[in-house]
Amino acid sequence: MGIGNFGNMMKVMNAWNTFKQNHPKFPAFCSAVSKRGICEGSILEVTYISPEGEKLTTNIKVQVSDIELLRQISGGD
Repeated sequence: MGIGNFGNMMKVMNAWNTFKQNHPKFPAFCSAVSKRGICEGSILEVTYISPEGEKLTTNIKVQVSDIELLRQISGGD
């Protein structure tokens, strides 16, 4: 790992720590979902609400390939 990569990693870690302080329920939610396991057929839903009240919602029905992607992203090969 080069020094530049280490610096970037530290920036990400600092940003993540700030995010956790600002939104303490989100990591707990992710942990709870992780403990239950995301399985094929589960539905993940995300809603965006602007300060003006505009609301956009989408969801995905989890497929096997989605689980593999999440495993790779999380480093759980």
